[in-house]
Amino acid sequence: MKTHPAIHALMLVALLGFVGGCATPESRISRNQEYFNQLTPAQQDLIRHGKIQVGFAAEMVRLALGEPDRYTTRTDANGTSEVWHYITYALPSGEPLYRGWWHHYYAWRDPGYPWYLDYDRRVEMERLSVVYRDGVVQSIEYERPR
Repeated sequence: MKTHPAIHALMLVALLGFVGGCATPESRISRNQEYFNQLTPAQQDLIRHGKIQVGFAAEMVRLALGEPDRYTTRTDANGTSEVWHYITYALPSGEPLYRGWWHHYYAWRDPGYPWYLDYDRRVEMERLSVVYRDGVVQSIEYERPR
């Protein structure tokens, strides 16, 4: 039985979407190699390890962490800032519900993984927020474990 070429194309698009959604710093770097090469060796090392620091430009943060889960705007006495929020989930007890490419092993063993995406009692936790002013990181806030 022959498979229609459009089916193959749709399967390829779905696969690319899945792989693209599981981006790592290395995959983001490879898509932006020219920009990455312009950074200092210290900045490159931080980005490779998925870390950021005050003074980074927004594109540097995207390379290290990917796109944020949510954006907000903060206005205070110093002016207006943009805040990028990176979210994770936990049980009501505070036990974390992990997500991300680093847990891909479980997806192969359990096609329903990650189950917590539909878990109605999950609690949203902000694991990291990055505050920008004039396109430069001004502060970084990490969620502290209990």
